[in-house]
Amino acid sequence: MRQEHFTDTIFYQIELTAKYCKLLGQQVFEQYKTGISVEEFAVLDTILCNGELCQRDLAKLILKDRANTGKLLDVLEKKGLIVRKLSMKNNRPVKLMELTDAGNDKIKYAINKIRPHYSEVKERIANSDLAKVKDLLKDLREMLNETIHIQI
Repeated sequence: MRQEHFTDTIFYQIELTAKYCKLLGQQVFEQYKTGISVEEFAVLDTILCNGELCQRDLAKLILKDRANTGKLLDVLEKKGLIVRKLSMKNNRPVKLMELTDAGNDKIKYAINKIRPHYSEVKERIANSDLAKVKDLLKDLREMLNETIHIQI
């Protein structure tokens, strides 16, 4: 019986797929000169979807450590796409991020440019299959989350 190699596992297949998705995103962002990276877009989109977040909560959502999250936020703040406001959370001072008008405009522009590229790929797969894959990936992430301890 042949021993399974890492490159034969579902984990490797997911990793390769994620790399393809990231490469597609990078190409589209460069092609349309969005002025932001895929990672910066992910931060802006996460803030847009979740409202005001502190750095720690954002780091957990994007699975980056707080130092790297802070660097991304510094860049976005310098670009005028977010502002950080001092607030209190659990009786502790925290800075909450909020999109500026320029940030909202930037994310709308980027979404309008990348949507056709992702839609083209999505149209090749049946909606029922997409829903199954999405549900399976969510279940896998939840299972992995129970198995590993992510320190953020």
